[in-house]
Amino acid sequence: MSRPTHYKRIVLNSRPAGDIEPDTFRTEVLPLANLKPGNGEVLVQCTWLSLDPAMRGYIRDVRSYLPPVKIGEVMRAGGLGVVVEAGPASKFKVGDYVSGAWGMTEFSVMKDKDLEILHLQPGIEPLDYLNVLGSSGLTAYFGLKKVGELKAGEVLVVSGAAGSVGAIACQLGKAAGAKVYAIAGSEDKCAWLEKELGVDKAFNYKSPTFYADIKKIGYLDVYFDNVGGEILDFLLTRLKKNARIVLCGAISAYNSQKPRGLQSYMNLISQRAKIQGFILFDYISEYPVALNELSKGLSSGAIKRKFHIIDGGIEQAPVALPMLFSGGNTGKLVVKVSEEPKIDRSKL
Repeated sequence: MSRPTHYKRIVLNSRPAGDIEPDTFRTEVLPLANLKPGNGEVLVQCTWLSLDPAMRGYIRDVRSYLPPVKIGEVMRAGGLGVVVEAGPASKFKVGDYVSGAWGMTEFSVMKDKDLEILHLQPGIEPLDYLNVLGSSGLTAYFGLKKVGELKAGEVLVVSGAAGSVGAIACQLGKAAGAKVYAIAGSEDKCAWLEKELGVDKAFNYKSPTFYADIKKIGYLDVYFDNVGGEILDFLLTRLKKNARIVLCGAISAYNSQKPRGLQSYMNLISQRAKIQGFILFDYISEYPVALNELSKGLSSGAIKRKFHIIDGGIEQAPVALPMLFSGGNTGKLVVKVSEEPKIDRSKL
């Protein structure tokens, strides 16, 4: 298998105050010979990268659940790849399909402990490990189950419903026996949510009658919030007694220096409701149970997935990232970094 002499990586160049700018990231080209796996390490060639709203937070120099990416560091991102070289005592072998958070880079030396091998069962494809079987699916699963405590017969509202997390949350809500209402940003997205994913009704938040229309569903038991801002504030006025608000994300505010404050929070008192944020890493010990359930849903066809694929290699990753904040994607946004390396697996 021949390899290139150099590889590209995307590093953080500046910290924008608002929207991601053309100079927020820069491309570096480095000799591939510099990357040599040591004891318990492997060299991975990246084939796919995941783009996620949380990446906007990674480039802020503020305290959070992960340290901020430093200026000059490879931009943090999860990906899929293939092991092309194994160091001494590695548990992996050349040709293994793996997932990991090596960032926006074509090649990376990774420690065994920071990689997961992909188990490709019938009905499951590699990209599922960046979506339903990755952080998106796990976030939807634990957000609904642990924070939302969703029960059959309840009313669930999901914002950002055409994104990767929202789409899975909608489907898990239906599977739990809830009445599911979705909020998205176009008529096409709403049609997809109703016809393909089976939500009870989808609402276009850009419609001039949006607020009047959503009032017609009555009051809600669980709100899975991916957007924050005005929609969150409005839905705080639509709570049933003991309602639960799952704070998953605030995509409307990620590029704002001063996010809009909530005005309707006193409804939490009158309705004895709770509003709770959560981080996926809090539930690491329960990942196997969640992944088993999500795998069954994929294999049976009960869980549908949609990918928004960006071609063109690693340099398209920072170009495509702003799509997450403009509503430019439907489903999971991924970048095709490279073709799978040609490895003679018969000799492995």
